[in-house]
Amino acid sequence: MIPPESLTPISAMPKPGTDPLSMDLYDQPGHLIRRAQQIAVSMFIEAAGTGTTPIQYAILRTLQEKPGLDQVTLAQEIALDNSTTAETAARLEAKGLIVREMLPRRQRRLVLTPAGEQLLADLVPAVHRMRKAMLSSLEPAEQKEFMRLLRKFVHLNNDQSRAPRGGKAPSTSSA
Repeated sequence: MIPPESLTPISAMPKPGTDPLSMDLYDQPGHLIRRAQQIAVSMFIEAAGTGTTPIQYAILRTLQEKPGLDQVTLAQEIALDNSTTAETAARLEAKGLIVREMLPRRQRRLVLTPAGEQLLADLVPAVHRMRKAMLSSLEPAEQKEFMRLLRKFVHLNNDQSRAPRGGKAPSTSSA
């Protein structure tokens, strides 16, 4: 039996919605960021179609800007883990959108094919429309502030990612 002195009186219990340990799900940044990602992917698919994913687009776009990157450097540029980059590159190669050339030390150099270049030429206008639609509900000053804060958040928290941009893995040592 529980001794009566250890029970919390009903009058001392927090009222619903006032629990200091409780937090509304939509006040949690992680939840909102996850929802924003869902919305962004949905808008990308609506604008670009189902033939290309946002990750595939990021790879193609980066290879357009920096032709001949090796797979590991590409992964670091787009902040993606090496295995996902390799799998996605293999899919893009199978579609005829890139060529993966073997380099010394088992590295792979990636180059867009003419079909990859054409796909990007077709996708870029859709991506521009998507960006405009995504930000259209904000005032112009809010759009700039939102993008500034989003870039700042990503930059300041880069090292917390499992695949940080630039390839700096978070420290896991307990030393």
